[in-house]
Amino acid sequence: MRLDIFAVSGLALALAACSAPSDEAQSEPADTVDASQTESNVGDLEHGVAMASADAPLCQGFGPQTPRDITNPEGLNSVMFDLAPEPAQMNLCNIHTHTNAEHKGPGFSVFVGDGVNGGYACNDAANLTEEELRDPYEGEGAFGHVSPGDTIEVHWVYSSCDIAPGEGLGSCLSDTCTDPVLRVEAQTFLVVNDPDALDFTQFGYAGEANEAGYHQPMMLPSGTGEPVLFRGSTTGPSYTQSTCSPLEVTWNVRPQCARVDISSLHRWAEEGNVFNETESHGVRQLVTAPELLSPIE
Repeated sequence: MRLDIFAVSGLALALAACSAPSDEAQSEPADTVDASQTESNVGDLEHGVAMASADAPLCQGFGPQTPRDITNPEGLNSVMFDLAPEPAQMNLCNIHTHTNAEHKGPGFSVFVGDGVNGGYACNDAANLTEEELRDPYEGEGAFGHVSPGDTIEVHWVYSSCDIAPGEGLGSCLSDTCTDPVLRVEAQTFLVVNDPDALDFTQFGYAGEANEAGYHQPMMLPSGTGEPVLFRGSTTGPSYTQSTCSPLEVTWNVRPQCARVDISSLHRWAEEGNVFNETESHGVRQLVTAPELLSPIE
């Protein structure tokens, strides 16, 4: 959830600053963080420019963290919050991607690395044909930081606020709704050069609301296994096991990869998606400490 960045429980969401969260703000428990210390660029928080240190002791006083290995249901974090409603009962506020999966799952378990551009790859990423790996855009497409053969994890972010989808994760809240309930639907894709693969534009937002008046994507992925539902946090490279996110997010992560056509990602950017997403982002490394994970029910 890189959806992972919102002004929740009194935290301020700044859209213009360029620094990562201050060390002081990151070291305090969630209920003592001063809003003035957390003002930082949404892109840095969610898609973080600088990796936080992974060598420090585990953070203390925070709720369950994300990402995780969704095959392991164990967790010792006792912070509980109500699970978010189903997506159809919430407003879509953002769609973004991470290059390589932040989570680890049955279909994406190949470890790529431990940096901003690390994470996990789809299991069959090494078995693509020469044509499937050919980049028809030669690295010059409208959607950056992604090529055929890459794995991406896509996050559809939902908010309880009465808002419309827009640019940045700031669209997930408003002046009158600063403490939203948040949910992320996640799907990992293997990017290929294949017009018969999935068309990413079909999972975008076309200005439509459902019968209940909630903004929705045209569709969510299906056929990739029963999603794993759990309590977690926001993600992104600015956070580690020693630098935790204070925000509460309901996650629903599909366990298998699907193939998506590289050209459709570029079309999504070229067509001017309402989120102004023009590149895929970095990852937060897997959270493995049981003390930082919720039990999967």
